[in-house]
Amino acid sequence: MATAVDGWGVDNVTVCWGDRVALDSVSLSAGPGEVVAVVGGDGAGKSTLLRALIGRVLPTAGTITAPAAIHLGYQPAVSGAWGQLSVDENLDLVAGVYRLDPARERLQRTRLLDAAGLMDVRGRRAAQLSGGMRQKLGFCMAMLHQPVLLVLDEPSTGVDPVSRVELWGLITDAAAQGAAVVLSTTYLDEAERVHEVLVLDAGVPLLEGTPAQVIASSPGTVTTVGAPTDPGRAWRRGRAWRQWHPGPPAPGDTVVSPDMEDAVVAAALSRRAPGSERTAGAPIGADNSDAAGSELGRVDAVTKRFGHDPVVEGVSMSVRGGEIVGVIGANGAGKTTLIRMQLGLLLPTEGRVTLFGEAPSRVSRRRLGYVPQGLGLYRDLTVGENLAFVAGAYGVRPSLDAGLVPLAGALVASIGLGRQRQLAFTCALSHSPELLVLDEPTSGVDPISRARLWDTIHAQAESGVGVLVSTHYMQEAEQCDRLLLMDLGRVVAQGTVADIVGDTTAVQVDTEHWSAAFTALTDRDLPVALSGIRVRVAGTAPDVVRGVLAAAGVDARLEIVPATLEEKMTLITRNRTVTPQP
Repeated sequence: MATAVDGWGVDNVTVCWGDRVALDSVSLSAGPGEVVAVVGGDGAGKSTLLRALIGRVLPTAGTITAPAAIHLGYQPAVSGAWGQLSVDENLDLVAGVYRLDPARERLQRTRLLDAAGLMDVRGRRAAQLSGGMRQKLGFCMAMLHQPVLLVLDEPSTGVDPVSRVELWGLITDAAAQGAAVVLSTTYLDEAERVHEVLVLDAGVPLLEGTPAQVIASSPGTVTTVGAPTDPGRAWRRGRAWRQWHPGPPAPGDTVVSPDMEDAVVAAALSRRAPGSERTAGAPIGADNSDAAGSELGRVDAVTKRFGHDPVVEGVSMSVRGGEIVGVIGANGAGKTTLIRMQLGLLLPTEGRVTLFGEAPSRVSRRRLGYVPQGLGLYRDLTVGENLAFVAGAYGVRPSLDAGLVPLAGALVASIGLGRQRQLAFTCALSHSPELLVLDEPTSGVDPISRARLWDTIHAQAESGVGVLVSTHYMQEAEQCDRLLLMDLGRVVAQGTVADIVGDTTAVQVDTEHWSAAFTALTDRDLPVALSGIRVRVAGTAPDVVRGVLAAAGVDARLEIVPATLEEKMTLITRNRTVTPQP
């Protein structure tokens, strides 16, 4: 097996596409047992960097150190699985390409599929798998030949939180087995659980180092403010505001200790020209404050069956004017089906649905705005033509916000994902709806664009609009006033983040031998996660963790800490199928 002395990576690499600089003097290194994350939104240069590392893009300048292809594993952003082949057939193909020893390959295949939860679907075609399952299959394909360098391009984008935890278990296990792992992500909470972070913005490195170093190197000062004094440098955190100051804050401002999101947003703002920061939002729309507090949408004890199987079962929910209600849960939990029933696009098998106090109809749907997960845009029409089409359907005058005016004549297919989401919001708000329904509204966008879109969502709520949103991003869940946590078609918890997490705790393990700790705890089927070089075990008694580590000969310091929302969701899912061993 190939080995790396100082680590694999890129040194001062620049990549140009004609006159455009895609990467500008970027360096990155990952050694055995390390997980390194490249963070940034659409167009940041993440994929270009990873493709340069694996030899699929030739750099204009700089050097690349990577193992031979036989020792390299790569998972593209689209999972890399062949949809018409079964799980086993996909792995058979990989085994044939690498000419793997049959006996060793069978052991590795069984280990990976068991860890990924795919043993029971080995004969199912990849196209029939959920998004989370496809991503885990892609990971198994990339790891089947046990590479020394594993490169993953946005492996968790669009994946539900429970599947993401399982995927991160696989990633951490690969590092614990000695592989160097380099991955890209748009999720800032994921950047806090790796060994090293590189933050890119338009191909330029903004921040790099350990998560703690990245946060500590945040430029300027971040404060909480009641109302922003410089809107171009302010963003929402729930119902509160954050504001970035290039220098010291004003007297009396409340300075906050930044987290990863604050640090990345501050670094991006410090690089961009003043006045350019607010181009990723969307128009606010009309004042609907008269609707604040009134019930806009409601489902009562609804059940939806496809055949004999219930996809949603006995769910009740309401959305009032001025509030943001979030729906979270794993893929297959019934979130999209519930939303489509609220919209009147699906009829419930049982129960009652009302929209503005009556049964959903074409008339009542004219009073809502909808941004589907696929955005609902026509890629072969221009930005202006898309808006004109939607405005014409509602009988209103089309009006592009300032950030989209320069792109009015550009085909939607030619603009970045952040701009596409901005356009989808603009179309949804063009007729001043009273209820806004959003399905994964900010997936894949950069931190500033995400913050600006949430500015728009909160501004809508403050004007009296009701908002119903589904999300896989746990930091977005914290932006909601109320949450519904769904599992297997039922609501299993609801309320604020604090209500759902309750008094659930996790055991944080500090040790010099994190890989041994992770392996020992995982082997006992405990809910284990990695945060940097710290191992976390949620919902488990400290004595159980201490006993497992002692049996494995791992010295460690244990600390009881509050569980995260993601950990709570994982525990709810596990507790219906698995009882951890004592």
